[in-house]
Amino acid sequence: MASDRQTIVIYPPAGDGGRRVRAGPHFLGMAYTLLDVVEFLRLAGMEDADDGWLRQSSRVEWRGGGPDTWTAARGLHD
Repeated sequence: MASDRQTIVIYPPAGDGGRRVRAGPHFLGMAYTLLDVVEFLRLAGMEDADDGWLRQSSRVEWRGGGPDTWTAARGLHD
């Protein structure tokens, strides 16, 4: 499903720390760790994806924090 040319977007953490993962137009799942993202990409056909690739690839767009951010940002009044 996911080709090596698609942009992978990891969205900001939700309240429970889960981050939505998309490859192009495809929703791959809700990740709670970097290993979850790797597994989603492998299941989508990117067998060579690993945590090092996720950390350095220009095709990965981290929104709301990088690969080490797995908790939701608190609002000003929390």
